Amino acid sequence: MRASQKIIVYGLLTLGALLLLFPLWWMFVVSLAEPGAAAKAAVTARGFSLWPADPQWQNYPAALQQIGTQPWDGFLDAFANTVVITALSVIGQVLSCSFVGYAFARIRFRGRGPLFVLMLATMMLPFQVIMIPMFILFRSLGWIDTILPLVVPMFLGNAFYIFMFRQFFAQIPEALVEAARIDGCGYLRTWWSIMLPLCQPVIALTAVFTFMFVWNDFLGPLIYLQGEQQYTLAIALNSFRNQYGGVNQVHLLMAASLVAMLPCVLLFFVAQRQFVGGLSIGAVKG
Repeated sequence: MRASQKIIVYGLLTLGALLLLFPLWWMFVVSLAEPGAAAKAAVTARGFSLWPADPQWQNYPAALQQIGTQPWDGFLDAFANTVVITALSVIGQVLSCSFVGYAFARIRFRGRGPLFVLMLATMMLPFQVIMIPMFILFRSLGWIDTILPLVVPMFLGNAFYIFMFRQFFAQIPEALVEAARIDGCGYLRTWWSIMLPLCQPVIALTAVFTFMFVWNDFLGPLIYLQGEQQYTLAIALNSFRNQYGGVNQVHLLMAASLVAMLPCVLLFFVAQRQFVGGLSIGAVKG
């Protein structure tokens, strides 16, 4: 590639990155603005500047204190609930999907092909189709207003992640699996000691996607969590918007929203290399 072509390509990529980052920067600037300037910038986009003349850093603790009925308690409870649900969901998704993917890739059993196709077909079912039956099931089990309806399904696998694990496990040389069998390893020991350490890119991709989905999930907690002490950050932010959602409080809403999305941004930068490496797993023919 010539130097002029590189300049054009990198220039277009830089422009695209700036356009994608501008909404995030706009939220940050509005979160530091005074109430009047923030309302004007949010509603009419007038008076917006790349940096506020007088940054109001106290907007962040003020916003977090107003989440919930008690100062700080509402935010801390919602943050703790979100962390617990997200951590359990990531663990369950990685373990279940990797185990099922290993079974489809390495264990020969009758009906493996049709079952794999049937599993992939479940990807075409939207959540709205199974939402009501799942709610009736969890209500009959007495799980409403607990984290169990949000966590337990994560330990039952996901078709998309199972497919990625299956594709990766299919690439591992059979000689490695045979050597493990000769050493006396069964299916579980081979999966845990041999397969999982080799599939770090897929684990990172599954963990990042699951983390971002569960951390930002709004519909699931809205359906199953009823008490304020069980709220996640997404539900707490929605309650904050309903209570302080006027244009006079938009700076606090932006500050609280930025704090809520900060873990997702940090996780992406930490796992960026593994994340990018895992994106090509599903494209490899197994």
